[in-house]
Amino acid sequence: MDANAKAAQKKKVSHALMMIVLIVLFLAFIFPFLLVVINVFKTKGDITSNPLSLIGSHGFTLENFPNAMKKMNFWVVFKNSLIITVTSTVLTLLVSSMAAFVIVRNKWKACALLFSGMVASMVIPFQVLMIPLVSLYGGIFGVLNSRITLILMHVGFSVSMATFMFHGAIHTNIPLELEEAALIDGCTRWQTYWKVVFPLLKPTIATVAIIDAMAFWNDYLLPSLVLGRKELYTIPIATQAFYGTYSSDMGLIMAALLLAMLPILILYLFLQKYIVEGVTSGAVKG
Repeated sequence: MDANAKAAQKKKVSHALMMIVLIVLFLAFIFPFLLVVINVFKTKGDITSNPLSLIGSHGFTLENFPNAMKKMNFWVVFKNSLIITVTSTVLTLLVSSMAAFVIVRNKWKACALLFSGMVASMVIPFQVLMIPLVSLYGGIFGVLNSRITLILMHVGFSVSMATFMFHGAIHTNIPLELEEAALIDGCTRWQTYWKVVFPLLKPTIATVAIIDAMAFWNDYLLPSLVLGRKELYTIPIATQAFYGTYSSDMGLIMAALLLAMLPILILYLFLQKYIVEGVTSGAVKG
């Protein structure tokens, strides 16, 4: 009994230490966001004098939001980000899920080579392709400064990872017998995909959607290379330009940052319950 009691006590202590470490790490990660939230409702003077106070000496103010929205032309850049993010995410989901379905259900050598090429492309850093990309599409083809070009580039860079995730989900969680039954009932291959396979991929679809939507929405590097005209700016580019102009007014800066974060944060909160289920859906079951 003494040995069991000591083991239980040791387990409780290790669990408590682990929780303390996790709480400290959580606070370290969440602190910058909390700092933005508590300072966005203060005046410029209150932020400078006491950035850690919950309420400034001049009280609670909402003036930073309309001022930031007006000066950064928020609704225009929001529309640009929304169009690019939604279109890129939908195209990535459709292309990658269909590609994964074809690769899993056909034992062709071309499918194996295609999938191997996709997996291999995932380890290539974007910085390696950055200069050739701009030189080719800007200098030779002249197709930069276009939302369509940026959307197609987003899809091209994200489809490999998405196909990899859908490949695991289809291979592990969707029995071939369901598709054979649908074919016997008279469904074509196309109907089988849409009516049988695609609905069963909801957890993976939600996971890929949130991962890619967050990546597209927050991406600064690729849009800054493709979009040169101000009317095409996305939120990250507009926020960076806004910071360069109003870097001395921290209230406006924090309002702009919070406005940039809110849409994707809301999407994450709605879809977070699917993430773990979607990530583990492609795991090998014993």
